[in-house]
Amino acid sequence: MDIDKSVDESWKDAVAKDKEAVDAGHAEGCGCGHDHGDGHGHDHEEVEVNFFNYIASMGYQAMIFLGEVPNPMTQKTEANIRQAKFLIDTIAMVREKTKNNLSAQEDQFLNGTLYELQMKFVEVSSKGKII
Repeated sequence: MDIDKSVDESWKDAVAKDKEAVDAGHAEGCGCGHDHGDGHGHDHEEVEVNFFNYIASMGYQAMIFLGEVPNPMTQKTEANIRQAKFLIDTIAMVREKTKNNLSAQEDQFLNGTLYELQMKFVEVSSKGKII
């Protein structure tokens, strides 16, 4: 029996945009207390608080801890499989607690994000990148 599975990977775009914003802000000197070069600060853009941004943020953090995205503070790749698992399990808990209470888009985004992170977790942990 063949089952077609559609995975919403739009969360990856949201993560990429967040990373670009962080990188751009830090390159310009964001005034966040870290030395980023020229010492000129600017105001951080306000990120809209919504379900998509919340899940994308946790997904981004999980990708950092999986060693797939450099840590924005150190610009180094630092894997921490235990913390990645905690975040993935947290997203799974959010899915369980919000069951039947999400829009179709939110549900698809959450499930796609969780699926992709779980697959990446299996890949990373099977390669022995465990810290």
